[in-house]
Amino acid sequence: MDKYIPRSGTSYILQLIKEFPAVGIIGPRQVGKTSLALHIREKLPNESIYLDLELPEDLAKLSNPSLYFETFENQTLIIDEVQLKPDLFPVLRSVIDRNRKPGRFILLGSASPELIRGSSETLAGRIAYYELSPFSFEETSNLTDKNTHWLRGGFPGSLLAASDDASFRWRSNFVRTYLERDLPMLGLSAEPILIRRLWTMIAHTNGNVLNYSTFAKSLGISLPTVKRYIDFLESSYLIRRLQPWFMNIRKRITKSPKIYIRDTGILHNLLNITTFEEILAHPVSGGSWEAYVIQELHARLSEQMEMYFYRTQDGTEADLVLAKGGTPHTLLEIKFSTAPKITRSFRTAIADLGTKTNYIVAPVKSAFPLDDGISVCPFESLEVITREL
Repeated sequence: MDKYIPRSGTSYILQLIKEFPAVGIIGPRQVGKTSLALHIREKLPNESIYLDLELPEDLAKLSNPSLYFETFENQTLIIDEVQLKPDLFPVLRSVIDRNRKPGRFILLGSASPELIRGSSETLAGRIAYYELSPFSFEETSNLTDKNTHWLRGGFPGSLLAASDDASFRWRSNFVRTYLERDLPMLGLSAEPILIRRLWTMIAHTNGNVLNYSTFAKSLGISLPTVKRYIDFLESSYLIRRLQPWFMNIRKRITKSPKIYIRDTGILHNLLNITTFEEILAHPVSGGSWEAYVIQELHARLSEQMEMYFYRTQDGTEADLVLAKGGTPHTLLEIKFSTAPKITRSFRTAIADLGTKTNYIVAPVKSAFPLDDGISVCPFESLEVITREL
């Protein structure tokens, strides 16, 4: 049996289980939700039952879910791949309303609550969600180095593979399975080859402002169709749309989001990048580094913090705005350079938003100040940024 690798959100999930009748652990397929849930199962104060809805025998047990839930109401029910049975959610609401004891259900899902038809509304006030991302570098720094993690991404099957070639093969199969099986199961009625083309186009424009019209024209499909496909990819935790910051700003602001492949291992697979050396020589290296840093920060930020980017139509920009309660707190530039410099654009963005702490995240060995309120932060010291938030 493979050794379990601790996840940073374990204690938080256990706290949610003490407070809510249902807790949802959501995230992409193969990210480790089942392993985490089975680990948490050992720490529960009461007995538990695990059901995997991909297994016909477990699915059959819920043919009369009300009766099953009532029979085992004193045990925690862990239901895996819950998105396969969306009609379960109204029953869960009824059962929970009759007995709101905390920790009754742990639901594992490979799609966002919004994509599981009606679940977010059906269980509103009864469930707390925790998004499980691929392994962060912080979680696996004792097992791998930064460059390998950046190349392979954080999916366990890819990151922990015996070689770069084996990792690439794992990701190729992951992409194929998502296209041919998982997305159709979630209701995406599109040809897999078309979605692969879209996914690959996103990879080539990774870190740029999203232009739906360009995608629609290149793929020969309508604008609403492109938006719907991208919605599916985002709701399956495969891509990230980073929204622009534009509150309380009188300048003309870019209103379209930037788009990223969330896991850099998947990004590199879609671009056919197989080694770390190939990243360095590829035109997307800067965008890949940006996506990598953003994903790592996202995994470390509290629920209260929000991420945006800032760009005005006169060229002023900052790669990342970290905000809380509608107020910008920290600005970041993400530079793939060992000798980063403060740009005039970044200074203007700081003046526009009035942030007191500002960083340039770069692949340097140690932190150092560049100017009053602006410091260079190495990737390995991202906790310095998140500690202040």
